[in-house]
Order: sequence, then structure tokens, then C-alpha cells
Amino acid sequence: MTDESADSCLFCAIAGSGANANLLHEDELVLAVDVPPGHPDKRGPVHFVVVPRRHVRDALALTEDDGPLLARMFTTATTLARKMGVAESGFRLLSNTGPDGNQTVFHLHLHCIGGRRLGPEAVWDRA
Repeated sequence: MTDESADSCLFCAIAGSGANANLLHEDELVLAVDVPPGHPDKRGPVHFVVVPRRHVRDALALTEDDGPLLARMFTTATTLARKMGVAESGFRLLSNTGPDGNQTVFHLHLHCIGGRRLGPEAVWDRA
């Protein structure tokens, strides 16, 4: 597990330059990036992430002052879900926090997954 700082963070690099990303949306608070076909973490025909421009490690780093940022993340995700044709049939929004939550990039991000019937919302290793 890597606790990325803003200097070494993949999403901060994308927010700074858009490098190596298929940007679906960007504004002063957030950007949305498509998870490309063939990516090992792609979970559905539609899979993108909405990312704050400002480095926020995870949900635990949020404060009440981040309400507008969270609202923008969710409204951006739902607007894109409509544009991508998955709003009517349904989609999943999720954010992972910490190692047991399967967070692998330590910059808050909201996944939007849709385009097929999704399985259980939480699966864990019972070993």
C-alpha cells in the first residue's frame, strides 16, 4: 500500500495535465476519467471515476466544508450516467477507503459502474 502525496499521486497528475486519461468532464472542482476497455479494474461496460482536482486522500479526510465538492462529484456522476445511457437501468456509485476497503489510489474518487446487471455490493474474502 502506498500513501501517495499530491506530488506522486496519479489523479493529481491527471488533474494537472490530463496526461494519459480519457477525460469525460472537467470543471474547477472535479474531473471525470473513463476507465478504458482492457483495464484490469474495469467492472462494467460503463466505468468511470469522478475525482476532486484538490488532493483529498480519502473519505476520512473530508470535512463539513467539503459539502460542495461532494455534491459536485455526485451530480457529475449522475449527469454522465444519463449521457452514457445507464441512468434508467441503474448504476453503482462507490468510493473505497483504506486497505480493507480496497483503496489502491490514495486520492478520493467516486466510481460509476453500469451497463450490465451488477452482483452483490460487497464481497469479501472469508478465509
